[in-house]
Amino acid sequence: MIPSVNKSGARTIGLLSYLYSPGKREEHTDPHLVASFDGMSPDPGRDPNTTLKDLQQLLDQPVMALARHARPAKHVWHTSVRADPGDRILSDEEWADIARRIVAATGIDPGDGQSGCRWAAVRHADDHIHIVATLVTEDGHRPDDYRSGARAQAEARLIEKELGLHQVAPGDGTAAQRPTSAERHKAERQGRERTAREELRETVRRAVSGARSDEEFFDRLAAVGLLIRKRAAPSGDLLGYKVALPGDLNRDGEPVFYPGARLAPDLSLPRIRQRWSGEAQDDPASRQEDVIRTGPASPAAARRGTASAVWQAVLVVEHGEDTVAAAHIAAAGEVLDALAKTSAAHTRRELRDAATAFERASRSHVRAVRGHDRALRQAARDLVHGGPALGRGEDGATTAMVIDMLFFLITATVHWHARKGHAQQAEAATQAAEHLRTAYQAAAAQPLGMLYQRGRRLSQPMLQRQTVLLREALPELAEQILAEHGWYALAATIAEAEAAGHDPAFILSDVAGRRELGTVDSVSDVLVWRMRRTADLPADASHLPETSTAGRRSARLGPTTRPSAPGRRRSGEETPRQAR
Repeated sequence: MIPSVNKSGARTIGLLSYLYSPGKREEHTDPHLVASFDGMSPDPGRDPNTTLKDLQQLLDQPVMALARHARPAKHVWHTSVRADPGDRILSDEEWADIARRIVAATGIDPGDGQSGCRWAAVRHADDHIHIVATLVTEDGHRPDDYRSGARAQAEARLIEKELGLHQVAPGDGTAAQRPTSAERHKAERQGRERTAREELRETVRRAVSGARSDEEFFDRLAAVGLLIRKRAAPSGDLLGYKVALPGDLNRDGEPVFYPGARLAPDLSLPRIRQRWSGEAQDDPASRQEDVIRTGPASPAAARRGTASAVWQAVLVVEHGEDTVAAAHIAAAGEVLDALAKTSAAHTRRELRDAATAFERASRSHVRAVRGHDRALRQAARDLVHGGPALGRGEDGATTAMVIDMLFFLITATVHWHARKGHAQQAEAATQAAEHLRTAYQAAAAQPLGMLYQRGRRLSQPMLQRQTVLLREALPELAEQILAEHGWYALAATIAEAEAAGHDPAFILSDVAGRRELGTVDSVSDVLVWRMRRTADLPADASHLPETSTAGRRSARLGPTTRPSAPGRRRSGEETPRQAR
């Protein structure tokens, strides 16, 4: 149940006219009062002899009783209270009780002998009511409605429990502002899937990913066609910015601009600057090393580097200080944005949805100390500068690899937020993980299928030798792995590691011992990516020479494997090793 408080109205009659109207698309049905301050207010929806003016004059009486100079300029308080789509339809009596509880909790009409404001609750749909009140009490004073929005939310959580409704995760005030109903209706009229606010939020987030200066940030915004207005001090120092979509106009034909802070709390210019100011304070030698290391890079190289950076971040989120972990979680959002922006079409939608969901998980009241997250921000930068990736070959395989590593990081984020009691953030990270699970299926099908077929073509003596090696290296997991469809892909990877001069038993034991694997969907899938990353093997093996002899190529090929999604990992899973 979501209360949405708005305290900026100036005309009671205007709001009542909207509430009792058919709506812009005839969505208002049977508008009528369910409750009011005295229980006897006239109802223009049910009484043919009552007008909207009658109800407006009744509500406004305490306001009009004041001297003209003493009347509030904006005296209308308004909130909608909306049930979850999965909730049962509540009766008028239940909505009436909800309205009385909301106005009492918010200080609009506290009861217990205290002077309150006049109010009325209108229902014009099955799933919500509107409460309109005038912000002058019966004795001529201003009500104690400080933080009425937060107080309404707290009361809604109690109502949900008592009525057996869907329980909304409590917020902490760090969520981005929701689109207004007017914005949603405008998007529908224009045939857009999302509102202008939502499109701008995603575009600005992507522009921030890996950026290192005001100039680079604004150049990226301009490159994607956004309209930009900058706010400067008399000294010329830049203080803030606004952005607009070129086609999003108001009734006067002018672009509708949104300040960064109105898109999301961490998209104000001062908050954005904290990201690269943290890097500027970091070790200059390390910064120079990054500049040398990150020259022109291919999409595949950027993804391989990202996988390593993400893997190290898991350890920080699980075991690091809260302020440093919070910075890594915020930077993980940048990596998701950059990956979604540069990945192939068959994974882009799910990756974009993962980034959008994770946006809520990237903010909390734990102060992020920037600078320590430099490796992740550099990874996001490399992804952007590496350019769009193909959905096949090394590009596609390294995409699957980095998604697998990101799944570990996002899962660690779920547990971090859960330990802190950040319910909304934990839920958002969980949603992001599910989108990553789906994206992984799409990205990993081709490269793991190739590895599967290479494994099936290995000679029986080689497969038997690798089976012995597996049982010696991982005695507790060997039988489970051998029964999995992905065993042949792992067998091919072990053969490649050995051919490259590595000790496959050591690597296998090492990568399996970093975290427990009892809850993953496919142990072999996870070990394939860890081994290939640790041994610096190509993520895609389609171009490598066969490790089998000509006589073995006549072996009957099995079907292409369907990779399991990254597993359902718990907080006690493996810790990543240091980068090689």
